[in-house]
Amino acid sequence: MVPKWRAVLLDFVERGGWSAGQVFVATLLAGGLGSVADLPWTEAITLAVSAFVASTVLTGIQYLSKQTNLAFWPDLVVRLGKTFLSSLSAAMLAGAFNVTTFDWEAAFNVAFLATLAALGKGLLAREPAAPNGQVPPDASPSTLPTGTYREAVDHSPAPPTIEATNPPAGTPEAPPVASEPSESQ
Repeated sequence: MVPKWRAVLLDFVERGGWSAGQVFVATLLAGGLGSVADLPWTEAITLAVSAFVASTVLTGIQYLSKQTNLAFWPDLVVRLGKTFLSSLSAAMLAGAFNVTTFDWEAAFNVAFLATLAALGKGLLAREPAAPNGQVPPDASPSTLPTGTYREAVDHSPAPPTIEATNPPAGTPEAPPVASEPSESQ
């Protein structure tokens, strides 16, 4: 079992990392086809780092509002929305946002491609697969192991340890309860 703090940290890194990767690839694809040297590498790296930061902030807001333990489809929809918003905000931050000179078309193209990639990743990450095509209740769009993901997003308190269930030291134990005589006696 992964400790709660580590599972949450891994969830933040998984969400931010995928957003950064999706925006990086989407930026390169939106740059058009050409030679490798002609691709917008600097812009792609800048947008990817900005998307990682934006995704991390949005994930933090999601955790603070305790909206993380969602079923598969709502979780996937939230992830798609966050990917779109983090991509769009990354483009705005990277371009020193000015509403009159900002390239909205390119920003929306990158956000759309990144969101499409997030949808594909979410559908491919869905485990365990059900033979009837239905989404199992413990499925998630996360690429983290299921146990680690559940540990990160679950808000219920941890089960008590054996030490926590022991009576306090110095407390006399209750005498055993006498059993009722059975009918055979």
